[in-house]
Amino acid sequence: MTPEIGIFGGSGFYSFLDDAETVELETEWGPPSAPVTVAEVDGVGVAFLPRHGRHHELPPHRVNYRANIDAMRRLGVHTLVAPFAAGSLRPEQRPGDFVVVDQLVDRTWGRADTFHDRFDDGPRHVSLAEPYTPRVRSALLDAGRVAGVTMHDGGTVVVINGPRFSTRAESAWHRQAGWHVVNMTQYPEAALAREAGLDFGGVALVTDYDTGLDGQPEVPPVRQEEVFEVFRGNVERVRSLLFAAVADLAVR
Repeated sequence: MTPEIGIFGGSGFYSFLDDAETVELETEWGPPSAPVTVAEVDGVGVAFLPRHGRHHELPPHRVNYRANIDAMRRLGVHTLVAPFAAGSLRPEQRPGDFVVVDQLVDRTWGRADTFHDRFDDGPRHVSLAEPYTPRVRSALLDAGRVAGVTMHDGGTVVVINGPRFSTRAESAWHRQAGWHVVNMTQYPEAALAREAGLDFGGVALVTDYDTGLDGQPEVPPVRQEEVFEVFRGNVERVRSLLFAAVADLAVR
């Protein structure tokens, strides 16, 4: 089976498909985070890869993003979907809500973020003006509504290096800049998917309010335990959304 759709698992989301075939892959960039599992969903081949490894052994700054993207490309997928845990920077985007982001801001450093380490065959500068494919965003929004989850259409994710969370000053800066959610893995996934010629979509599951909410001291800053608890409690809704999206995502 040649899978058409690739899905990355995030924090608390390490398996997706039942009765799946396990595929061991090696890429030019080394091994991906874990073996890829491939199965059929509504007649569509789907490949799943937990970006942090099977047991969350890889922190965000040590994920081999190039190998993960290249493994999906080698399998034949044309569309990648990247669910991710995110801290909210906006009071209206509450824990448990989903945000289908349309823009990102990269504040990471030291990550290998391109396949083009040399220009032996000429310059390779891709446009990332629109990092998320509109077709994929639309399919995810429709699937979320079918799954009965609260969806937010559009938003900017600011990607920090991690593994630490933000300071209050950093979080205030992110809010003042007008950004919506904060995450640690959307970059360089989006950029590498573009270089690989893959359609790409990111959907945030809001797990917390980052450093709290201005004027609401009873809302505490994020803790690791809270992130994992909220994601675990919502992983079935993530699955439902993805299953509902597969048929639409297969149509190009």
